[in-house]
Amino acid sequence: MSEQHTVATQTSARLIGQLSNIAHRNGLSDLADRLKHLWHWVEDELKDFEREMAELPVGESRIEKAAHHLLDMGGKHLRPLCLAVAAKSGSGFDARARQLAVAVELVHSATLLHDDVIDLGDSRRGHSTSRMIYGNAASIYAGDWLLVQALMRIQKAGVPDLMDSMLVIINDMVHAESLQLDNRGRINSSFEDYFQVVEGKTAALFRWALYAGAKVGAHSEDECVKLESYGRHLGIAFQAVDDLLDVDGDAQVTGKALFTDLREGKMTYPLLVALERDPSLQGAVLECAQKPPEQPLPASALESVLASLHNTGAIEACREFAARHSREAIATLSDLSCDETIEALTTIAQATTFRRN
Repeated sequence: MSEQHTVATQTSARLIGQLSNIAHRNGLSDLADRLKHLWHWVEDELKDFEREMAELPVGESRIEKAAHHLLDMGGKHLRPLCLAVAAKSGSGFDARARQLAVAVELVHSATLLHDDVIDLGDSRRGHSTSRMIYGNAASIYAGDWLLVQALMRIQKAGVPDLMDSMLVIINDMVHAESLQLDNRGRINSSFEDYFQVVEGKTAALFRWALYAGAKVGAHSEDECVKLESYGRHLGIAFQAVDDLLDVDGDAQVTGKALFTDLREGKMTYPLLVALERDPSLQGAVLECAQKPPEQPLPASALESVLASLHNTGAIEACREFAARHSREAIATLSDLSCDETIEALTTIAQATTFRRN
């Protein structure tokens, strides 16, 4: 196993450790303790998943190298974590569940490879993107290769309905990307369009992870649907925090520059709130959104955006928006039969709003 693969196999533990430290710093010792308990509860399952990830074929082609360049950076592995919790709380995290956990991570990784080409991204997770090293074409094909690898694993798992539901999810993701592409470089202050993009790009894959874990864990259909609803709200909360970090994060921690989404012409939740409360901001936002990617954002326009985000309370509104969907995710768990599942998923939902990368 390569040194980078060794790093990648530690990412789940590192994420939970980071969240635990953040919880402690915010005086949330109970949440920090529950995060540690969560890690001990799913440690074996996540290590099995990460070993399976490390077995993904490594060839000499530019396509496989481009794919592994991203995978070897590691990731949060939050979707596989959720799938593992849902499966473990039922009949268990077996070989089929392990294949499904790998599949959901590969689909997510495929979208990142495609996004970096579309957005002309040059860095991710503090490293050069695959397209910067292997080229745009190799990165696109690498994403396609990962999608095929994911679908093969879902087929191999042989769990009824999951292949069909993943195809629907991928279709939803493509439509969300299309809507985002249509709006690029112009101001679309429609919250309806924003939610359509979030539902398709982010929440959909979280929904599938929870539903797939519940399905392979032999939960009742009612519990599968409730866990899928949990995944939807968790995905929305996750995206809201991403939006928040884009305008108010620490670039050294997130691994990407502030206002990357604005530079790419994407409307985020705090920007939409600021535009709604301060219509005069439109000129500055449009000036930033229409700037070529290789050029720095205009200083005066950026200062106006920053000032408006704080003066309108948009940043706090986004933080509350994330917290509200975290609470709604937790509310879906009330009738589940497994107390361990409720505690684990409650912990994940609460911790998601405190993440810093």
